[in-house]
Amino acid sequence: MKILKKQLYFLFLLGGMFAATTSCKNDDEPTASEEVLAVKSIAPANGPAGTKVTITGTKFDPTPANNTVLFNTTPAVVSAATTTTLEVTVPAGATSGLVSVTVGGKTVKSASNFEPTARAVVEKTGEIAANETWTKNNIYLLRGFVYVKSGVTLKIEAGTIIKGGGIALDPAGQGKGGTLIINAGAKIDAVGTATEPIVFTSNAAPGARKYGDWGGIVIFGKAPHNQLASKGAEGGISGQLGADNIADDNSGKLQYVRIEFPGIALTAGNEINGLTLYAVGSGTTIDHVQVSYAGDDSFEWFGGTVNAKNLVAFRGFDDDWDTDWGFTGKVQYALSLRDPEYADQSGSNGFESDNFSGSGEPATGPNNGMPLTAPVFANVSNFAFSGTPSNTQASGSGPYQSAMHLRRNTNISILNSVFAGYPEGLRLDGANTLAHATAGTLDLRGIVLANTTIPVRGDRGATGVSDAQATAYFSDAVRKNTILTDASTLLLNADNFKLATPKFLPQATSPLLKDAVWDGKGADAFFTKEVFRGAFGTTDWTTGWTNFDPQNTVYN
Repeated sequence: MKILKKQLYFLFLLGGMFAATTSCKNDDEPTASEEVLAVKSIAPANGPAGTKVTITGTKFDPTPANNTVLFNTTPAVVSAATTTTLEVTVPAGATSGLVSVTVGGKTVKSASNFEPTARAVVEKTGEIAANETWTKNNIYLLRGFVYVKSGVTLKIEAGTIIKGGGIALDPAGQGKGGTLIINAGAKIDAVGTATEPIVFTSNAAPGARKYGDWGGIVIFGKAPHNQLASKGAEGGISGQLGADNIADDNSGKLQYVRIEFPGIALTAGNEINGLTLYAVGSGTTIDHVQVSYAGDDSFEWFGGTVNAKNLVAFRGFDDDWDTDWGFTGKVQYALSLRDPEYADQSGSNGFESDNFSGSGEPATGPNNGMPLTAPVFANVSNFAFSGTPSNTQASGSGPYQSAMHLRRNTNISILNSVFAGYPEGLRLDGANTLAHATAGTLDLRGIVLANTTIPVRGDRGATGVSDAQATAYFSDAVRKNTILTDASTLLLNADNFKLATPKFLPQATSPLLKDAVWDGKGADAFFTKEVFRGAFGTTDWTTGWTNFDPQNTVYN
């Protein structure tokens, strides 16, 4: 009996040992369904921004967008994914550190650092006389005026960085800051993406950048304008406007592009703007363009028929939207956020719209058969002062003036737009400008003026426009315009005026989310007939591709 008990006890021990061994084996070698999120390797382990990197591991999501990858703290684009590999691009501004992967709320990190390296710098000077492609694995440095000649296409890859050299880097020694000039008949093909925008920026180090560090982008086309064919450009740029009159002329594409710290001042009253468009035709594509810290105007159109959508003017020095010389294009969704401390000696405006210069070119009557300046803007938001606006000089060279200064025979129309925090809302300047307004060819509808010291005024000249005339036009009930003493009633986001981290969507109950007016010129098929006024409804189209802190961004 004792022998039998010993045998049974021995068998029991063997069974327990077998079970324990089996259990250990299952823990050491999990099945595929039991694998956990992990990063096993990164290849290569170093490289410049724009480098393709493969991350291997386990439990990744096969849908690229469901994987969040950070190089230290900088987000990267995931272009392809399986459960065991992720293909990503080293982002601009990446710094040395671990690579983290987040899937389904869980985050894991690499065992060792990824080390970003500087991209090669390619200098550009003089003329580009044959087709070229600028790639994101390089940084391009503009020295002096760089001209793309007629018949040539300059292609710029998404994610590419271009730096503008200051006046000291002009190879000709003429003190001309780096400027990219697309001649009439040439094309620029600069197509970025929301995750990989193309960036034109200052050549200065982070923290040392300033207004007007370099020239900017200048594009010439062959569309109609109202100047002499021999008329030259501002800023000492060579070339003439010509008399081609090709309304649908195509100068290429600018999409998801940032232009930072441009607008160099050459002499008093002789500057280059952030983005300058001379007689650019409607065959050209322009959308999702941000101009930041421009030393002169952020955007200026000199004639032409080009249309645009999704424009951002950030902390500009002079005007945001300047239209001249017979510009007749259309623009929808435009945002301006101003720095209250900086304005220009000329009196900075949201809109400054002219038809001819102060010397009277061309004639003010029939306009010599040439086109009047008659663009149509819709869904614009301009934000200057969050509180009481100031019309005295702050830290810049001058004060703020008007949200809209319309003068010199302009025929501009502005629809469903919001202007907050300007000393003046509308300045309707000149008898001929008033005549266009009275006739309905200059049209202001669905506009909200908030937080202005003087909402509407005339030019107050002896033969011009009185305050009463300007106010009677703007306040006509058919136009559905609104004047508010306090911008808070618009129920904007609390961070709407915050320069470093702005948020632009109105609150859910904001009156801006309704009552848009699309009568008259707004019926044009170019415009999406939004119900909201201002640049935003329930979608923030600035997300991802814009940068509201370019001063401290590392571009290497």
